[in-house]
Amino acid sequence: MADIDAAVAFYGDLLGWEFQPAGTVEETGGYGNLLYKGKYVAGIGPIMGEGQPPAWSSYVNVADADATAARVTGAGGALIVEPMDIPNGAGRMAVCQDAEGAVFSLWQPGEHRGAQLVNEVGTWTWNNLVTRDLDKAKGFYGEVFGWTAEVSAQAPPDSPYQMWQVAGQRWEEGLAGLSTADSDLSAGVPPHWQVYFAVASADEAIEKTKAAGGQSLFGPQRIPVGTLAILVDPQGAGFAIIEPDYPEGR
Repeated sequence: MADIDAAVAFYGDLLGWEFQPAGTVEETGGYGNLLYKGKYVAGIGPIMGEGQPPAWSSYVNVADADATAARVTGAGGALIVEPMDIPNGAGRMAVCQDAEGAVFSLWQPGEHRGAQLVNEVGTWTWNNLVTRDLDKAKGFYGEVFGWTAEVSAQAPPDSPYQMWQVAGQRWEEGLAGLSTADSDLSAGVPPHWQVYFAVASADEAIEKTKAAGGQSLFGPQRIPVGTLAILVDPQGAGFAIIEPDYPEGR
């Protein structure tokens, strides 16, 4: 983020988060953890390069960041940040682009194992890849992570929404979503990973975002698992919120 303090204030009001530095500025460049109920739910850091837009980054937990990074480039993707160790033994990470340009990160955990609280109000609850070429995305993520993507047996065969899975998972236990939609990929908006946070009220979250200087791009709209909206925070980072119907999200 361009302004860490302003971002902490915004997400603190919206989701109830608190900021905890991950170390000294010299060690971490200003990076810190975001906590909810005293547990890690996300991270936040300053913009690291000229022209870098504010954005949420989605991380995939891997056993070997270097080996996975090699598969990324082998599958037609690219490395924005080569694998690197994070101070204090936290872990090893890399920042990548898939074959269509969607950015994601790799995390080989050390002392920092990732989010400690998920799937309840005030926390992360879902990721969705919005892309222009479903077959190309399935080829890339299948080669890199061994994922497959399936349409629900209850959905029409030509449904634009699919779920990423690993071997042995049922459809409803999917890792993340995969979709293509003109409304999400308007002119000038590249393929991207969407991050979703659970909220008690979608309407209130939309109003808080707009009152703080952010935007509402889509919704609120009812979907089978709750009420969805796509928002942009006051610094320009996009994210989605869902008022969940599923019990673990309440």
